[in-house]
This record gives sequence, structure tokens and C-alpha cells, in this order.
Amino acid sequence: MPNLTISIPKDVYDKMKKHPEIRWSVVIGRFLREYLRKLEARHEVSARELLEELGIEKELESIPDDVAIAYGLGMVEKRAKRAIRY
Repeated sequence: MPNLTISIPKDVYDKMKKHPEIRWSVVIGRFLREYLRKLEARHEVSARELLEELGIEKELESIPDDVAIAYGLGMVEKRAKRAIRY
């Protein structure tokens, strides 16, 4: 697992030292995961907003799932063929 070095204010460090029973790396790791989850969710909202702005959201939603899946699989196959060439 990679390591990360952070700088924190002295007063925060002093308070953390008063609680040696807490694994601060776990706390910080959880915070970072949650923060990243929120960032990714914000990007999803931004994508939806972009579709609305472009005026194609309803068109995309009207595409049947089987058609969308078939198209996606076709794109994956094309990408795989290109990757094999290189």
C-alpha cells in the first residue's frame, strides 16, 4: 500500500497525540475515500447537467438498454482490435 505524508498544524497534532488508541491513518483514509466519492458523484451530476444543456438527455434515455449495451460491446471489441495491433 502506498504511503502519504501530510502536514498538519501543531495544535491538531498535539490533540491527536492525546488519543494514541486511534489509528489516524484509518481515519484519514476513510475521510479521503468519502471525499473522493463525493467528488465523483459531483462529476456524475455535472455529466447529467451537460446532457441537459446539450438537449440530448431525453434522446439518450429513450434508447433501449439492449441497444445501448450492444453498442457499448461493439466499441469494446473495436478498442480491443486496435490494442492488439500495437
